[in-house]
Amino acid sequence: MKRLIIGLFVMGALAAPAAAQAPRAGGLEEAQAQARYKVFVMEGALERAVQNGAAVLSRQVRALSPDAMFLTGGAQVRGFRLEGYGVFFDVEVPALRPTVAWTLRAMVDDNGASVERLRAYIRKEVQDPRERADLELALRNLEVQMPGRVLTGDSQVSAQTVAAGQAVGAPRQVQLGPADRLLLADPNAAYTKAVQNALTDAMLENSGPLGIGADEWLTIAARDGEAPSQLVPGDAYDLSTTVLRVKGSDLAAYRAGRLSLEDARKKVEVKEF
Repeated sequence: MKRLIIGLFVMGALAAPAAAQAPRAGGLEEAQAQARYKVFVMEGALERAVQNGAAVLSRQVRALSPDAMFLTGGAQVRGFRLEGYGVFFDVEVPALRPTVAWTLRAMVDDNGASVERLRAYIRKEVQDPRERADLELALRNLEVQMPGRVLTGDSQVSAQTVAAGQAVGAPRQVQLGPADRLLLADPNAAYTKAVQNALTDAMLENSGPLGIGADEWLTIAARDGEAPSQLVPGDAYDLSTTVLRVKGSDLAAYRAGRLSLEDARKKVEVKEF
C-alpha cells in the first residue's frame, strides 16, 4: 500500500508540470497566430496603397490620353516579422507599360506640330473646297483628342461652316501643373513617386496593430513586378527597388500626436537601388 501511495504521488508530481506547460504552449500558439494575422492585415493595406497610388497616376494619364491603359497586373505583398529588427514587407509593384510612357512623350514632344504641317499642306495643295473642308474637320477632331490642348472659338464646327469660310479658333496650350510635367518628362518616375507616397502614408496610418517596438523598424522594399521586355528594343525601364523604413519610436510619436503627418512623412527614410 505504501508503495502504491508513493507511486501515485510521484506520477502526480510529474504530471503537474506537463499540465502547466500545456496552457503555456497554447498561449504561445495563439500569440503567434495573432501576430501573423496582424501582418496579413497590413499586407492588404499595402496592396490597397499601391492600387491607390496607381489610381492617382491613372487619373493624370487619362487627362492627357483618355484611352490609356498602363498597368501590367496587381500588387503582391508578403510580410515577415524579424526577431530583434521589426517587421519587413516585400511589395511587388505592377510595372508601368513602356508603350504608355513612349506615347505620352511622343505626344508632348510633337506638341501639335504634325497637325499644323498637315493643315498647311491641305490649305496649300487641296483645291476642292468640299474635300478641304472634310480634311479640316478631320484635323479638328484629331486636335480634340490631343493632350495639353483645348479649343477656342465656336465648338460647333462642321464641314459646311469650314467650307463657308467661317473662322475656326486655333488650339492653344494649356498650363500643365508640376505633376503633369513630371508625368510627361518621365512617366516611370511619376509612377514611382505616386506609389511611394501612398506606401508612406499606409505605413504611418495602418501600422499600429503590428506592435513595433521603439527600437525596431518597419521596412518596405517595393520593387518592379515585371522585367524589361526582351521584345522591345531599347527598353530603358530597368528593374529597381525602393526601400522605405521608419523607426518604431517615430510611429509611436505620430500615433500619440507628437508628430504631424507631414513631419512623420519626413521621418521615413527612402533609398533606391
